[in-house]
Amino acid sequence: MSYKIKLEMFEGPLDLLLYLVKKDHLNIYDIPISKVTDQYLEYINLMQLLDLNIAGEFLVMAATLMQIKSKMLLPAQEDAAEELEEDPREELVKRLLEYERFKQIAETLREKEEVQREVFKRPKVEIDKDKEADKGHYFEASIFDLINAFSQALKDIPKEVFYEVIKDEFTIEEKVHGILHLLLVNPSMRISELFAKAKNKLEVIVTFLAILELIRMKEAVVMQNSLFSEIEVRRNANNIIPYERRDKKDSN
Repeated sequence: MSYKIKLEMFEGPLDLLLYLVKKDHLNIYDIPISKVTDQYLEYINLMQLLDLNIAGEFLVMAATLMQIKSKMLLPAQEDAAEELEEDPREELVKRLLEYERFKQIAETLREKEEVQREVFKRPKVEIDKDKEADKGHYFEASIFDLINAFSQALKDIPKEVFYEVIKDEFTIEEKVHGILHLLLVNPSMRISELFAKAKNKLEVIVTFLAILELIRMKEAVVMQNSLFSEIEVRRNANNIIPYERRDKKDSN
């Protein structure tokens, strides 16, 4: 399969590391480097399986994590008189904390810009509060949320299906058309429902790539109502809370 997709929503290696830390509620100051490295490499392998455009910096970070992991596996120095060596994770932790602060500042500036744009707008039409309450608040899912859902879908496929001879051929274009048709009937579907319709591993992969293509085409959006919750695929709408603001909602 050769189908390169480059998405505006695609994030960098530090985003992926922060995602893994937050997903498993890890202590950023005491990262279990072996666990995080294995998970990071699993995500990289999935991105390569999907033939996504992986920037070189992802592979550089993978090498960095492997180096830190190998250093931490070395036996500790027994000579008490010798100065304690620096924690191999220290530089990585500093980079993660600095990057997280940068993202928070960028989000604050973005929110201020949004407020400023509202100043000279016409008064908003009164909205029925009951209808608005039914809609709830949703956050845009990240590419890593999608890959996590894709990984789970592959694990849920019975092992015997992996060895079946695949007679049906699936194309991304056909799957895009099929998902759009489903969204016309039902404007919102859980991503797990779309994966559950797949008959084998190949169709799961094509379904995932079709969802990415719909996002790239701005025909669909992927959203969650809380951090790391079930992803919903919807026809494109403008009332989406950006991904970076999810932490603020969950902390309230």
